[in-house]
Amino acid sequence: MAAAPQAALAEDAHAHHHAPAIPQGTGYFASDSTLPFLAPDFTKISEDDYIPAFEQGMAIEKAEVAAIIANPEKATFANTIVALEKAGRMLGRVERVFYALTGANTTDRLDAIDTEISPKLSAHNDSITLDPALFARVKAVYDARASLGLTLEQGRLLEETYKRMVHAGALLTPAQREEVKAINGELSTLATEFGQKVRAATNAQPLIVDTAAELAGLSEADIKAAADLAAAKGHPGKFAIALQNTTQQPLLPSLENRATREALFKLSYGRADGANPEHDTRVLLAKIATLRAKKAALFGEPDWASYTMYDRMAKKPATALGFMEQMVPALAATQRREAAMLTQAIKADGGDYTVQPWDWYRYANRIKATRYDLDEDAVAQYFQLDKVLEDGVFYAAGKLYGLSFKRRTDLPVYHPDVWVYTVFDADGSELGLFYFDPFQRPSKRGGAWMSNFVDQSETWGTKPVIYNVLNIPKAAPGEVQLVSFDDVGTTFHEFGHALHGLFASQQFESLSGTATARDFVEYPSQVNEMWATDPQVLQNYAKHYKTGETIPMALVEKIEAASKFNQGYDFGETVAAALLDMKWAALTPEAAAAIDTPEEVDAFETRALKELGLEVDLVPPRYRSTYFNHIFSDPAGYSAGYYSYLWTEMLDRDSRKWFRDNGGLTRANGDHYRKTVLSRGGTMDYFEMFQNFAGRQPDVQPMLEARGLAGGESSGGE
Repeated sequence: MAAAPQAALAEDAHAHHHAPAIPQGTGYFASDSTLPFLAPDFTKISEDDYIPAFEQGMAIEKAEVAAIIANPEKATFANTIVALEKAGRMLGRVERVFYALTGANTTDRLDAIDTEISPKLSAHNDSITLDPALFARVKAVYDARASLGLTLEQGRLLEETYKRMVHAGALLTPAQREEVKAINGELSTLATEFGQKVRAATNAQPLIVDTAAELAGLSEADIKAAADLAAAKGHPGKFAIALQNTTQQPLLPSLENRATREALFKLSYGRADGANPEHDTRVLLAKIATLRAKKAALFGEPDWASYTMYDRMAKKPATALGFMEQMVPALAATQRREAAMLTQAIKADGGDYTVQPWDWYRYANRIKATRYDLDEDAVAQYFQLDKVLEDGVFYAAGKLYGLSFKRRTDLPVYHPDVWVYTVFDADGSELGLFYFDPFQRPSKRGGAWMSNFVDQSETWGTKPVIYNVLNIPKAAPGEVQLVSFDDVGTTFHEFGHALHGLFASQQFESLSGTATARDFVEYPSQVNEMWATDPQVLQNYAKHYKTGETIPMALVEKIEAASKFNQGYDFGETVAAALLDMKWAALTPEAAAAIDTPEEVDAFETRALKELGLEVDLVPPRYRSTYFNHIFSDPAGYSAGYYSYLWTEMLDRDSRKWFRDNGGLTRANGDHYRKTVLSRGGTMDYFEMFQNFAGRQPDVQPMLEARGLAGGESSGGE
């Protein structure tokens, strides 16, 4: 078999002896930035630059790949694998800036460019990954891998390059490859359309109410904001509450009026299911599910989950499903128990109804408040954003890893609210740059994330330039910027990703930093959250904004205890979403093709949720299929991967136990974690990496305990 491509390759090589000259790019993105760390110079970039830069970047990469194929020399690791890794530098530069902006500060024009460019990029990437002559060279190196004397990282790059091409269709017939290309183009267009539809559905449909009385329970500031939003949306004199990306809505617990709560919840739950036809995503997502199942079948896989999980830590759908299903009995029992308790609280309050999802948090928070006596607003007074970041997040990184940070204002930013810091390593050398973009705005998508403007790579001699984006409601001008305890957790979490990127020490950028499996990448960020409540770290940052008094440890213990309360909902909605994701990803092509109308989508979703064994009427999934961006639009692709949040939580909770067993916040512990995990990028097997860190394989028990699901009345069978 192997002889055929080799023979073809030999003829090819002569045919292409003179590879086309590699074109020179023009404009801002044609060369590295002249700023420190190659940071992007936003003052020099205009929206008109993107399409030409994308077109040129693709043309250059195509020519670079053609030169690899036309090389008359025998294929080697250097002239094929490294050459391929180095191709596409200009395209990488424009992509990193462009997608940073479409996520964090988009415009109609950027959205339009995104729609135009995404199918072209998809086709471009396919044209490289599916080039038979290129694959013949890669395969020749791969087949000789045992005799090449490669380093661990080089071996990993070779293996990943080969597996990526096979996964893309390199071993398929030419006809099958064409079919895959067509499906990829269509999926790319549908995913972009899904994401934009969900954003429109979320932004264009605030809840409108006529009177302030219907918003009783909200703060004056919230009511004023609601009046302003209504006026901005063309309803002067009325009040509007904007939707957020998740099923539950942050203002629900405060609303006293049950009819308003129900209306807000139902608007959220039904935002994209046909009440307003222009926002209906059901046929779109059914098409996506069908095309995915069809693509998996071309590779001989039974379903999309089996096909897409090939490079995950869990590797097989059954591993991920088994891991989640063992939690369902205990979780369902907890949901029933908590619901009964909430219904009792409603009766005690004079209500004559059983708890519904729109009541859940109002009464759960109330019981929590009596039981733990927690007042979220009072808690927030200890958390001032700049102190959380500089005296909390940065302080912990200093203690664990010896890092230091210096705020700088000399570098251009893409929005005036972005803060920039130089990060210094323990020896005083420059480690990289960190951009912090904390506030909510209409031009930003929901959620929080980390990414790179520049990837670390020894090949290019580049240091990491990293950004964190959050969605914290911005304080009114002149007011102190306080944040909720949740936002504190998110700030530590996203910086955990930043550390994973900052500590990268890889030869190749495609294995660098956070370039790891979907079900591993959230692990370092989750571990970093443990330091938010470490007594030593709290002493340093959690100070009352008026009195300067440090947060009392009793209050912190209450916050911790309270965080185990309401797991039936908090944990339940995530598990339900993760299982729903797996149900969509486990469809056979025949089953997927049968779901082709909005009604069929609803019926499948209802059936899938009922089969889970959770109380989904009480605790619906965190995202319903119709606005589940992670699995239907996110380019990073959490499809058959939303379980990752739970899987990495298992790794995280077990690692926290390791840190606690070994003395907590110490340089020795930080350096050990950096050496074994944070600096390794995607260069080795993940179970092996965990073993090197903890000295054993991961254990699910600490996670179940942290969730209050292990032992006692809420422990279910295995």
